[in-house]
Amino acid sequence: MSDGISTTPALRQYSPVRVLAMLSLTLLPVTVPAQTFWLPSDGEDIVGQIKVVSTRHQDTLSDVARAHHVGYEEIVRANPQVDPWLPGEGTRVIIPQQYILPPAPRRGLVLNLPEMRLYYYPPTPRGKPAMVVTFPVSIGRMDWSTPLGLTRVTAKLTNPAWYPPDSVRAEHAAEGHELPREIAAGPDNPLGVYALQLAVPGYLIHGTNRPYGIGMRVTHGCIRMYPEDIQRLFDEIPVGTPVQIVNQPYKAGWQRGKLYFEAHPPLDDSIGEDNNFTPAVRTVIDTTRTRSARVAWDRVMRHAIEARGIPLPISE
Repeated sequence: MSDGISTTPALRQYSPVRVLAMLSLTLLPVTVPAQTFWLPSDGEDIVGQIKVVSTRHQDTLSDVARAHHVGYEEIVRANPQVDPWLPGEGTRVIIPQQYILPPAPRRGLVLNLPEMRLYYYPPTPRGKPAMVVTFPVSIGRMDWSTPLGLTRVTAKLTNPAWYPPDSVRAEHAAEGHELPREIAAGPDNPLGVYALQLAVPGYLIHGTNRPYGIGMRVTHGCIRMYPEDIQRLFDEIPVGTPVQIVNQPYKAGWQRGKLYFEAHPPLDDSIGEDNNFTPAVRTVIDTTRTRSARVAWDRVMRHAIEARGIPLPISE
């Protein structure tokens, strides 16, 4: 599904001038529906389309990101030439709304940590096409990593109170700010109005009272969402839904016979430090095991370094 904005299937070059010439332009809306797409047919891996919007004088990239259900780091990486806080009137901004689906079972929730993006595969009613809904999220900081692996939703909480663990209270105390043992529901509660409790003790998928931090590594390990996004997910998802948390900074996939590659900064921040491109190369090789392609490896290396988060063609 789309919101009617003119789009193009993929970016062919990184040059902003070339990109903007290829893409249709639209004025920035106040908000758009959460990103919902038909699942591609067998052998296809890409959903969504790249968009370009024109900013108003009062907009920041955070405003544009929230209006289009993308995260802060996503939109900054896609627009390295734009000032995040003062883009200015009429500045053209790329909206990175095209995704290679993570190579994981397409059921329940799949969270790709380096991408800071959550994919929801709702149950498919008989006779209806399968769909995927995707949301930007915030994840744990370096010292408060979000755990990997398979878990599930065990409870749905409305207006949850927050009980900061001792480690978090100690961190705040060291900064001169004492946290109470309980923070009741309300505007000061960082969990927001809705939360999904996971089987991993102490971890939630929840809303926030600070939505402009979505799409950043700022949490104590929980998964944080825009208030409007967690409300939709809360309404739709049943208790018991599986949650697969993966670490895939590099993704490769097929669309219309072409191989695409999408790169995000690795969580360990090692990209470019030791020129170790093994994970990127392995991702491409794994994707071509059953379907051959003539790969332009120089593009793979360049995309891995730049980590723009946009699927780009790498097959000749």
